[in-house]
Amino acid sequence: MRKLQWAAGILLSFSVMAILLISSFEIAMYADFSVYQREYEKYDVLDDLDMKMEDVMYVTEEMMAYLRGDRDTLSVITTVEGQEQDFFNEQDRFHMGEVRDLFIGGLNIRTGAVVTALICLVFLIASKACLKKILARSYQIALGITGAAVIFIGAAALIDFNAVFVQFHHIFFDNDLWLFDPAEDYMIRMLPEGLFADMVLRIGLLFVGSLLILLIISILAGRFKKKQKSD
Repeated sequence: MRKLQWAAGILLSFSVMAILLISSFEIAMYADFSVYQREYEKYDVLDDLDMKMEDVMYVTEEMMAYLRGDRDTLSVITTVEGQEQDFFNEQDRFHMGEVRDLFIGGLNIRTGAVVTALICLVFLIASKACLKKILARSYQIALGITGAAVIFIGAAALIDFNAVFVQFHHIFFDNDLWLFDPAEDYMIRMLPEGLFADMVLRIGLLFVGSLLILLIISILAGRFKKKQKSD
């Protein structure tokens, strides 16, 4: 039974980390849309597009709603380079459709992780496991494994973000339609590589910060358990 309890604890911990990772993506991308305005100003996106900020933000909000599944098609009529036209072309729509599938898939994974975590927690309670000990230690074990992966990816991104960015696309997409020509495509002008690098950093800080908070809680819980035994 103890092995099953420890297995449940570790599975619960990995589920919590999956929830935190996907939530970090969602918070970074959707909690504060003013971050996009700051990024557009930072990378002179308005000059590259010859658009007003209000129009670029309108396109952004509609695009993000599409990625979340809140609208069915990616078509936004706005003024670009002095002409009223659809901001997105067919290649944009195809690629962003694939991105949308990934994002919604991530949300579904988070839902599955929540269910898994609850099942593990119910099992631990029903089997009368020592929750403080198992949850604290299991989290630290899972964090050691996850932390190694986070450090590796983070270091690689700091050394050469473009290489990591390209490899990410090779892993998740089986075509080259994610490659855009800035001379022909408005979307890539609106979303320069620097913006993605900044967003990855934002996601990373949220994710790592939440992991560290739980680490502190697990350490304090472990010390409290030891203190109870000594008393």
